[in-house]
Amino acid sequence: MPQAESRYLTSAEAAKTLGITRATLYAYTSRGQLSSEPVPGQPRERRYLREDIDRLREGKETRRDPAKAAAKGLHWGSPVLESGITLIENGKLYYRGHDALRLAREKTLEQAAGLLWEAQPGEQALLFEQPAVLSRRNLTRLRSFSKDGPLPLLQTALPLAGALDLAACDLRPEGVRLTGGRLLKILASVAANSPSDQPIHQMLQALWAPKDPAAAEAIRMALVLCGDHELNASAFVARCAASTGASPYDVVSAALATLKGHRHGGATDRLAALFADAGRPERARVAIAGRLRRGENLPGFGHPLYPAGDPRAALLLEIAEAAGNRDDWRLAKALAKAGSGLLQAHPNLDFGLVAMARSYRLPDHAPLLLFALGRTAGWIAHAMEEYASGQLIRPRARYTGPPAMPSPAGHNPTRTGGP
Repeated sequence: MPQAESRYLTSAEAAKTLGITRATLYAYTSRGQLSSEPVPGQPRERRYLREDIDRLREGKETRRDPAKAAAKGLHWGSPVLESGITLIENGKLYYRGHDALRLAREKTLEQAAGLLWEAQPGEQALLFEQPAVLSRRNLTRLRSFSKDGPLPLLQTALPLAGALDLAACDLRPEGVRLTGGRLLKILASVAANSPSDQPIHQMLQALWAPKDPAAAEAIRMALVLCGDHELNASAFVARCAASTGASPYDVVSAALATLKGHRHGGATDRLAALFADAGRPERARVAIAGRLRRGENLPGFGHPLYPAGDPRAALLLEIAEAAGNRDDWRLAKALAKAGSGLLQAHPNLDFGLVAMARSYRLPDHAPLLLFALGRTAGWIAHAMEEYASGQLIRPRARYTGPPAMPSPAGHNPTRTGGP
């Protein structure tokens, strides 16, 4: 069983990782390049955050071999582009400098979207009060096209709505904000089976848990927590699409297809299956161990950016407990404890979404749908940054195939005609 790495390194471990002497390590600390703290119970000894040491090491590698560092940047490496949307620092998450957990406790998804899109105070209220792009008749017809659940229905709705929404071609910031408001409301209407002027969380609660008003607050907080998460796979795809000048509808279509993958938002479906397989708290450890024995990759635990635990999951588990659904909460708690013990990793957002949805008896598809609706706000924000940059995202590949075959003697591949 793999052991979790400690969050801290000793002075000797930090110096060895960086390939420097302890004297140089202390010099880095005195210059403010690193921070250290006393080891509990050993005030004369210092310890260093592993993430700080890794950051400094990656910086040194970048200077020595920029090409190698760039390749690593695609796999949890150093930052590869600039963004002013989301900050993940010291185990906390911020949207535009605002604590995302506090926003989740206080704001709606619409308000969080306005923040992510940098809407002006007088502009905010207008974003979600625009006329509907798809009529009730359109929505009814759409439902006849897809029988595979709500998410494919969203994917079906986007190209149709995009074709009808001619103003979506306006890629100025104010134009994209307005399109974002219309687009997000369209997706919510499709997900809720009906257009409505209600806030999105109330639309979903009316469909999923009409007799439980408390579910609306849980849904609201989950949506905001899903709003954005820096440069994850779907956000990167959204930025690539936007860099070509694709419309916000096409940007969200591309990102939504990426989110469905089982290593991204689609992990919630596999987690739901784990919950169902366990069934009872006393079977939690057996259900997880069975998957590990079969060589299955267990989703729902661990996140490279949160070695001490995903704060989004912590809040979602708090919300799940508050539902008062004792049976489902005990199962979620048992699975969280068993997974943390066996994997030495904390629950992440995917686990929190499934636990919350089960505690409020929401539909099986609710976790992924909440993820998609919430993250749409972030995808639009990433698109806006790419539109403003005016640059095409086009990285280079390091070729690893067979060598190029030499051309036959006397052959000129550029010559197409006679003498």
